Amino acid sequence: MSKAKERLAQKQKEREDRLWERVNSGKAVRVFYEERKKTAQPNRKCSQETPEEEMAKRQEKVEKATIIYRQMLPELLKKLSRIKDPRQPNKIEHKMTVLMAYGILLFVYQMGTRREANKTMSRPIFIDNVKAMFPELATLPHADTLARLLERIDAEEIQNCLVELLQDLMRRKKFKNRMINRRYLVAVDGSQMFTKDYQWQKEALERHVGEERIPQYYMYVLESVLILDNGITLPVLTETLDNSDWVPGQTKQDSEIKAFGRLARKLYKVFGRGNVTLVADGLYACGPVIRKCREYQWDYMITLKEGSIPDVWKEATGLMWLEPANSICTCWGDRRQDYMWANEIEYEYGNSSRQVEMLNVVICYEAWTENHSRSTGLMEEKMARYAWISSRPLNSRNVFMRCTRMARYRWKIESNFLIEKHEGYNFEHCYSYNWQAMKGFHYLMKAGHFLNVMAVNSEILLEYVSEAGIRGFIAELCLALGGASLDVDRISNIVGIKHLWRLKAS
Repeated sequence: MSKAKERLAQKQKEREDRLWERVNSGKAVRVFYEERKKTAQPNRKCSQETPEEEMAKRQEKVEKATIIYRQMLPELLKKLSRIKDPRQPNKIEHKMTVLMAYGILLFVYQMGTRREANKTMSRPIFIDNVKAMFPELATLPHADTLARLLERIDAEEIQNCLVELLQDLMRRKKFKNRMINRRYLVAVDGSQMFTKDYQWQKEALERHVGEERIPQYYMYVLESVLILDNGITLPVLTETLDNSDWVPGQTKQDSEIKAFGRLARKLYKVFGRGNVTLVADGLYACGPVIRKCREYQWDYMITLKEGSIPDVWKEATGLMWLEPANSICTCWGDRRQDYMWANEIEYEYGNSSRQVEMLNVVICYEAWTENHSRSTGLMEEKMARYAWISSRPLNSRNVFMRCTRMARYRWKIESNFLIEKHEGYNFEHCYSYNWQAMKGFHYLMKAGHFLNVMAVNSEILLEYVSEAGIRGFIAELCLALGGASLDVDRISNIVGIKHLWRLKAS
């Protein structure tokens, strides 16, 4: 071992000894946790040796998938059937439920584009197998027919039906044991969907890019997700930023904070008063958001950036040094966390009428060692700083729970964006240039993603998802449906039977 490595190992041992001394003296707390490591998919050949074995495996996979998807999709289609159909009754070829089912399955099976859906979902074998799973799909429409319908209906009604499905699952207590601190953990964040160099719709937002300030138009959405304690992330509500009433030079464009006010009212109707813990990034550390949370009696943990509220930051850090008792050291796995907090800090905001909110601020300094054995072979010591504002006063008993188990779960919505953009749901793809149709396809995508999340996290399908991964399972399911004719009678028999199901434990 080189002298540099010896010195680093000695330094690490001394730090661990000091930590254990603080733990034994009661000045620090060691928190034990089970690290969730990402496992690689097995690199092996197919386990089936004959065509008969492979077909039996496909049949079994489709049958079990039918049990799960039929727990939710028929109920969702029943709600969607209440949407008023603007078409002429005597000219209707495909019912509303058929078109909605087609649109949702387009995203469940991750078809990607309307053209790909037309090619794949119109194959006779695929049609027969899917109809066995979902008899509601009596006829197969063209993707353009769905697009024309979405242009004429109120797209918000699709989202409302998905929310009703979520509320049904909440009433059935599917998430009761998955709440965090007896509240629903909801994360909010915004993301861009689509850009053009011309204003294709009046609702599109405008910005100027580059040194030449070239106009660019884009669609932007504010998303909310429900995060369960085992890491499952479910899409909830989307609020689209809309510039239809914008008058350049006279009014301001729509923004995330304005959209949050509209989104919060909808979340209140879903979850009610006092049942939500809101987690968000530093953009939402502002008076209007905090006031809305207080109005609805929501708990919150919002990221605080050093320059976002300078007066609060300055006063909080000053109080932390004046009150050293408001601190604690924890050992989270192989990481050391030093927490410092300050409670009851006045925050004034507003231009015309000054308003005051009381904030609680916590800062966490985290240190750990990374082993770069596969690259440089060196041990590297790293440190990070995190800060949040909390709706509740901090103390040594709750600071770890609120920061590590609640506030840091905000990253789940970032992971959700990555999944929807790069793992088959085509978040940024433009399925239509009509504004209402764009929103409609987005809500259908959310419905498809919702169903897939519930399916791949169910105990019945756990074996297949563990073996192939989430995207692998969906790809294998599509292959089973389109590769060969299955025993549709067996699948149809499953459709008519009620089954019990539950989410996996972790």
